[in-house]
Amino acid sequence: MAQIIKTEGSRPEVADILRKHIADYQSHYPLWPQHRKIVFDLLNCRTAHLGGHIDRCSNCGMMRIAYHSCRNRHCPTCQHVPRERWLEQRKDEILPTDYFHVVFTLPHELNPVILNNKEVMLNILFKAASQTLLSFGENALGGKLGFIATLHSWDQKLKAHFHLHLLVAGGAVSKDGSSWRPIKGDYLFNQQALSLVFRGKFMEHMGRACQQENLKFAGDQYKKLKARLYEKNWIIDVRDPVKKPDHVLEYLARYTHRVAIANSRIKELKDGMVTFTYKNRKKGRTEALTITAVEFIRRFLLHSLPKGFVRIRHYGFLANRNRSKNLTAIRRLMGVSDPPEKHFASVEEMMHKLTGIDINLCPGCHKGRMQLFLEIPKGMARPPNPLAIEAA
Repeated sequence: MAQIIKTEGSRPEVADILRKHIADYQSHYPLWPQHRKIVFDLLNCRTAHLGGHIDRCSNCGMMRIAYHSCRNRHCPTCQHVPRERWLEQRKDEILPTDYFHVVFTLPHELNPVILNNKEVMLNILFKAASQTLLSFGENALGGKLGFIATLHSWDQKLKAHFHLHLLVAGGAVSKDGSSWRPIKGDYLFNQQALSLVFRGKFMEHMGRACQQENLKFAGDQYKKLKARLYEKNWIIDVRDPVKKPDHVLEYLARYTHRVAIANSRIKELKDGMVTFTYKNRKKGRTEALTITAVEFIRRFLLHSLPKGFVRIRHYGFLANRNRSKNLTAIRRLMGVSDPPEKHFASVEEMMHKLTGIDINLCPGCHKGRMQLFLEIPKGMARPPNPLAIEAA
């Protein structure tokens, strides 16, 4: 039977909170299909229910059981390898120029609308932010920018806080492709000007979605909300540039493939209460917050994404369609050569890079190599809480 063994004194994880308190959560809130799938996957992650394999040492014969991970993008324990693989693919796309970090944040007045219309509203966020930056690139530099945008939907206390982190290459390629036009100095674009254009584009797209009845929204409610939103200053934060190209990947790693909370931030699960740490940015220090397990689960599930929704997107000369061709042309304009042919690291190489451990070396004799002995089929063990949780 699937079982996760926790050693005495080990810190709880999101899966432990779900395992102990998902029934309490269901007594207060409905478990929607998209949430049901997340909970099911996290409860079964690295258990016999998802199957796995048995390895045997070529020297001493020691056996080792390894269960499969759920690979759910909301799972805190399943993001390391996908992140490293994604970063490995981006390595050859970094240009020898400064990169600018820009954050587009939506007013919290929009949170109820977004939570009830996630796919439509989040697509509008990507569209408005990308169109704003591309228009500034054309007007200020006379060319096309290239940037990566990553969606985050949380703040440090797990509350709804919808914003995009964008990493913008410090220059534009001219419309005719004949020149590379670098951004001069440490200044990208004016934040206030970006904010005004972004607000206008977002409200235009949102208004169109309302007219086409793509939003669950009453007409009078939209008019009132629209007036409030135009009264607010929308926050755009243009941060200091990343000067060294070899630091760009490290910077990306902070924002891609993240989930609402890392297991390392969870400190205690006791008597139905969860304690986790958060950064108090106003005071410049890390503090602890304690809330009920039910409230923790509610906040965690707030950040579920629609099925198939893409939360990392590429724009301008980094858009997927012509990215390789564009980068080759830009390097030629910059007078630099193309990077050598890619070597895609294996899972074993990635794990060694992440942990420093050779996962194929026998942990018993430290001489032999662990080799596949037997496959464990999926579904051999009963899933946890079978009456409460079923896969969506």
